[in-house]
Amino acid sequence: MVYFESARLIFRDWESGDLDSFRKMNADEHVMSYFPQTLSCDETDKFYDRIQQEFEHHGYGLFAVETKEKNEFIGFIGFHRATFEEDFTPCVEIGYRLKRPAWGKGYATEGARACLDYGFGKLGFDEVFSFTAKINHPSKAVMNKIGLHFVKEFNHPKIDLSSDLCRHVLYKIEK
Repeated sequence: MVYFESARLIFRDWESGDLDSFRKMNADEHVMSYFPQTLSCDETDKFYDRIQQEFEHHGYGLFAVETKEKNEFIGFIGFHRATFEEDFTPCVEIGYRLKRPAWGKGYATEGARACLDYGFGKLGFDEVFSFTAKINHPSKAVMNKIGLHFVKEFNHPKIDLSSDLCRHVLYKIEK
């Protein structure tokens, strides 16, 4: 099912044919450079299952994204219910992860803007958060471009304190 579109992107349900590309994307060290580790095929399959469950339980999730030009799966952009223990959770988070060939084309920004419109307009969200490692400048740039505002820094409770990835930034946008 197609949920919505932007000028160049289609936001749809995941298809079984996406799984191989999803596995490769999550195994790419460049794509996963701001995460504690790359994901194995088994870990990606479990992540895929969690995405499906989130759609079933909440009616939203991380949408599979493809380009209109080539009808090619390029990654995900969408919403996730963050539930780790922190003073702003549980919350709706907007997130994005794209294959390397899709980088530098403005897809993350275009897609995240379209998701926010969908989230506020169709899903009835009042606020949406996003967070990333403090050193993840590309993701922070997207957050700024789509209108989110810096809230604070925090140590991510699921990342070891000794890791460069532990210190996170929190951004937020309200309807």
